Amino acid sequence: MSKPVIGVVGLGIMGSAMAAELIKCGYPVVGYDVSAAACKRLKAGGGKALASATAVADASAIVIVSLSTSYALAETVKKLAAAKPRPKGEGLLVVETSTLPIDDKEQVLKALRRVGISVLDCPISGTAVRMKERAWTVFCSGSKAAFKRVESVLKVFTDNVPYVGAYGNGTKMKFAANHLVAIYNVACAESVTLARKMGLDPQDVLNLFGSSPVIGTGVMRLRMPFMIRSEYSPPTMKVEVWQKDMQVIGDMAKSVDCPTPLFSACVPIYSAAMAQGLSQQDTASVSEVLANMAGIAPKAKGKR
Repeated sequence: MSKPVIGVVGLGIMGSAMAAELIKCGYPVVGYDVSAAACKRLKAGGGKALASATAVADASAIVIVSLSTSYALAETVKKLAAAKPRPKGEGLLVVETSTLPIDDKEQVLKALRRVGISVLDCPISGTAVRMKERAWTVFCSGSKAAFKRVESVLKVFTDNVPYVGAYGNGTKMKFAANHLVAIYNVACAESVTLARKMGLDPQDVLNLFGSSPVIGTGVMRLRMPFMIRSEYSPPTMKVEVWQKDMQVIGDMAKSVDCPTPLFSACVPIYSAAMAQGLSQQDTASVSEVLANMAGIAPKAKGKR
């Protein structure tokens, strides 16, 4: 049987990576992004760029949404809701992968359900780089039947596609994951800084600890090389975008009266990275914040 047309709305770092992988695996892909350059890249990669999210919905069986702001998501939902009605049994399925507040996700479900469009909440844990290693986890939540319909498509990206229950649980799982990533990233930067202050080569630290089943983590293996080189571009996750995730997680913790002392201690480190002009660099650049606090002179050259 021929593979279904997959739409991708939001062709940033994550969306473009998904589109490219789907095309590589033989799926016809159509997409839309407000950025003309992003649409051009999709076309160059073998996909078809369309004029709007509505056009993508009309041309697709499944639409994957990957956006960075609540405003962009709300505007996209309006466009998706305007898609042409379909015969019973051929309904559109929207897979929402953005990391945004639970309330925003609930609004997506309400707005699209009213017009007969099915929605899954499926945020992704991992960066575009990690997809190449098949190291993503896609937290799928919502209708079990809808999940079964899209499971094989999501397994193009990774084998880690757990079904985590009711709609919204996917986002909650992503919050829990990013809560840890925020802490691990700063902890790695602190470890690199400590090694340097003690006169150790931080590369030796990574070589010894990175593969350890006890203290090695994916965050360490991904981010420490940036920190060791003091080079943070091209980013796997921009500090500016990560600030949005930090805010969302902090707000969620407050809403459920959960103390987060370690997470809260990391917040000013990321804010300092923004203040030091590192907003467009990888989040590993928090290492520069700690190096500055420790009196370590920055490298004369480096992609910052």
